[in-house]
Amino acid sequence: MEFDWIVFGVFISACCAAAATGSMFPPDKWYDALRKPSWNPPNWVFPVVWSILYIVIAVAATRVAVLDGNALAMAFWGLQIALNTLWSPVFFGLNRIKAGMFIIVALWLAVCGAMVSAWQIDMVAGLLLAPYLVWVSIAAALNAAVWRLNPDKAGGPATA
Repeated sequence: MEFDWIVFGVFISACCAAAATGSMFPPDKWYDALRKPSWNPPNWVFPVVWSILYIVIAVAATRVAVLDGNALAMAFWGLQIALNTLWSPVFFGLNRIKAGMFIIVALWLAVCGAMVSAWQIDMVAGLLLAPYLVWVSIAAALNAAVWRLNPDKAGGPATA
């Protein structure tokens, strides 16, 4: 299979749009003041991991996009990137821990769907999405822990 750089450009652009929300809504004083679990990674880890993952996610999508029978995998890919884009503005921008949890659970399901459906038509693409699922699992566990440790702030500023 020949790699299509134009298709990759489209998918990496979508990933960059998702990444932009992370840079527009970074951890701030509100997040710094929250209680977090002892295993919370330092803030610098997130942009490093996400940068690598976005490249891998775009490569996986590029591999699948040029194959027959890709409709379900592409639908899940579109859903996961939309949910990925939404999480930072909701969690960091609106300070909505509980809403962030619902989004990240939906994201986890969408990544699972993307991984399984991609695997069915291109094993390499499915494998490329596995680290993404692991990272979203860690992020979901962190979101849940922050919610548990800060129940008074779970709904955002209105309930604080």
